Amino acid sequence: MTVEEAAAAGEDQEIISWFEGVAENAGLVQTQTLRRIIELNHRTEYLQKWLGRDLQVQDLDPAALESLFISSVPLACHADHEPYIQRIADGDISPLLTQEPISTLSLSSGTTDGRPKYVPFTRFSSQSTLQIFRLGAAYRSRVFPIRAGGRILEFIYSSKQFQTKGGLTAGTATTHYFASEEFKTKQKRTKCFTCSPYEVIAGGDYKQSTYCHLLLGLAFSDQVEFVTSTFAYSIVQAFAAFEELWEELCDDLRGGTLSLRVTSPGMRRAVMDCLSPNPSLASNVEMKCRELEGSDWGSLIPKLWPNAKYIYSIMTGSMQPYLKKLRHYAGYLALVCADYGSTESWIGVNLEPHDTPERVTFTVIPTFSYFEFIPLYTRNKKDNSNLVVTDDFLEGDPLPLSRVKVGQQYEIVLTTFTGLYRYRLGDVVEVAGFYKGAPKLTFICRRKLILTVNIDKSTERDLQIVVEKGSRLLSQTRAEVVDFTSHADLAAHPGRYVIYWEVKGEAADGVLDACCREMDASFADHGYVVSRKTGSIGPLELRIVETGTFGKILEYYIGNGAAMSQFKTPRCTTNEVLLRILDRCTVKRFRSTAYG
Repeated sequence: MTVEEAAAAGEDQEIISWFEGVAENAGLVQTQTLRRIIELNHRTEYLQKWLGRDLQVQDLDPAALESLFISSVPLACHADHEPYIQRIADGDISPLLTQEPISTLSLSSGTTDGRPKYVPFTRFSSQSTLQIFRLGAAYRSRVFPIRAGGRILEFIYSSKQFQTKGGLTAGTATTHYFASEEFKTKQKRTKCFTCSPYEVIAGGDYKQSTYCHLLLGLAFSDQVEFVTSTFAYSIVQAFAAFEELWEELCDDLRGGTLSLRVTSPGMRRAVMDCLSPNPSLASNVEMKCRELEGSDWGSLIPKLWPNAKYIYSIMTGSMQPYLKKLRHYAGYLALVCADYGSTESWIGVNLEPHDTPERVTFTVIPTFSYFEFIPLYTRNKKDNSNLVVTDDFLEGDPLPLSRVKVGQQYEIVLTTFTGLYRYRLGDVVEVAGFYKGAPKLTFICRRKLILTVNIDKSTERDLQIVVEKGSRLLSQTRAEVVDFTSHADLAAHPGRYVIYWEVKGEAADGVLDACCREMDASFADHGYVVSRKTGSIGPLELRIVETGTFGKILEYYIGNGAAMSQFKTPRCTTNEVLLRILDRCTVKRFRSTAYG
């Protein structure tokens, strides 16, 4: 073992030992975490509204303070915090949500609610990101040991920061992190180094950055230990681009040049500093690509990056539809799920990187936020005085981390160091077990209903299951679903679900018609089934859009300030601009006869 490897192993053991300790006493750590948050912020306008101006934190033990907080501060959503956040954005420097001034605001992806939300971002945000990255990497190293001094092929993208009316820096959370001292520390202290210099990450044009990531990844191909991106979508998108760009990439490898498609001067200089002519490597890559092209690019990653150990990314939730294509590119390489977090807070770490994305669990880190869990029950559960009907669930009273039960589903509630109090995240999780005293969570879906016409209530998870069942019928052809979204068409009489597919390859109309019927018949929501049988919801419509349509949707979001690193295809949309893009690009329509 080299000196560097020994030092890295020591750091891994140090952070694992820390986590083992806080997990063992997770309930107590949570109570202490809440006390620290209140000690720091109890004189803010928001908390004084609920806890009063005369609260003497030092007079209460942690358990009593926890009880007072839960009984006094109401559950909240982003709309409840938004007026305070907007005042901060506009330049109000008084202690509104946190005692320390907030100088940076993060933007959520905007694909869940249709518009980005401001979320406070502080030094704690960057520090917790660095900490969970180190912790997750330490556990991954136990299963997939990597060589110190190797490289990482990272498809990561920063976006532009801007100034709010009050002079605060705003941008995506990933952009803030990539610009932070913590990210620079990670780059210096990690066992492996990213293939791409910072100028490529921060280039601002995701197409140019993707080309450079691919080119440098090939240039260092023998050194790459694993491939990663924030979301699985970005990896799939990058290798779909590779299928079109490989000949140009080989030309650049051969001559040590850089395509004129990369126009950013800073990016060009940084990439050219890393390149030198390599005809033998170019010829080897070219030969492999010609073979891959003939086999539909299966196992592309291990064939071109022979020392890669695994693929690492967020692969749950809205990323699940990309798993099939990602596995196609990955071949025998393991797909390892990245840790669980949100723009608002990190939540849990993947302690078992050998688990498949379908089985992955995330163990709550009890020092990052104070967590509560709202029990959720389906409507057929008997009502009682402790349950409240909201949307598509019956809710129980919020519970602390130490009282959750295995097999029960919950909505996560956060109280953070960055100024969010009893904040309903909207994520539905199931408790799969415990690691010492910390719950292990399985991500189920976003709470928000995305499709409803009558008495039907269909979630993102419902839609994903339906699309998966319908797309299986394409297996008899050489076609596949590239991406999809949906819309509840209330202008039609009666209203109906419209599902948009972008399909790669050729599928006969008869097959697509069968896909449409299968999806319509696969919605399991009782309200949908009853409404279809009575005619109060019309037949589901499948619309096939032309190649490149979802690329246009990506361009629309990025043009409005989203970052490639945070982009998630909206699984349901009411956005008029997106609907115009989808309708303009529709080339075929099929209407279900499943209930005819």
